[in-house]
Amino acid sequence: MAAPPSSASACSSERWPPLESSPDVFNQFMWSLGVPQGEAEFHDVYGLDADALAMVPQPVLAVVFCFPDPPENPTNPPEEVLATATEEKQETSDDVYFIKQIESLGNACGTIALLHAVGNAYSETLLKNSCLDLFFKSTASMDPYERARVLEKDDEIARAHSLAASAGDTELPDDVEEHYICFIALNGTLYELDGMKGGPIKHGSTSSESLLQDAVDIIKAIMHKIPDAMNFNIMVLSEKPK
Repeated sequence: MAAPPSSASACSSERWPPLESSPDVFNQFMWSLGVPQGEAEFHDVYGLDADALAMVPQPVLAVVFCFPDPPENPTNPPEEVLATATEEKQETSDDVYFIKQIESLGNACGTIALLHAVGNAYSETLLKNSCLDLFFKSTASMDPYERARVLEKDDEIARAHSLAASAGDTELPDDVEEHYICFIALNGTLYELDGMKGGPIKHGSTSSESLLQDAVDIIKAIMHKIPDAMNFNIMVLSEKPK
């Protein structure tokens, strides 16, 4: 999902084209920016039943969900459609690394989801002086809007994003109707991180062992509210075995 359109939309879409929801795309993108290749890896989640979830490599560090925008309905705005029964509240937490998806970031929601995953799970073990290492260190004390402005001007991440966008098997239009969000476990709490929302959303307690199942429960609630849609995809960022 792109940020709300304006006269700057065409330029922002060119700089931040949509990403294909593919582990291969996200892995090459992430590794090129400074996550050690032997440390973490994205994987597809092939189903939501217990057997499919049991096949997912553990430990899971983050869950990335790509889903279609809800249909336009003035009596039921998208933010109400996507609100879940277990959603507690948006809140600012110094412990949660969060970036706002501002208008000039175009279709950067995939990159923002990746930054949310890595920034809350692996920012301490990045390759020294790599792109992500420098980005997270320079933005650590900033608020979500300030981080967005730094990302907007980061030519190295933008170039890596464009390369990742061109590496997918599917040619995607600029006006895509899908959006990425991320789920993480931090200090025993499940957080939903969606750059289009005002801040991190708490969804109750979780653990590293139950993160995937707890995130899937929220994902099922979102899918239930977009019943006619088909383009859903779930990936996990998992720690590689030592």
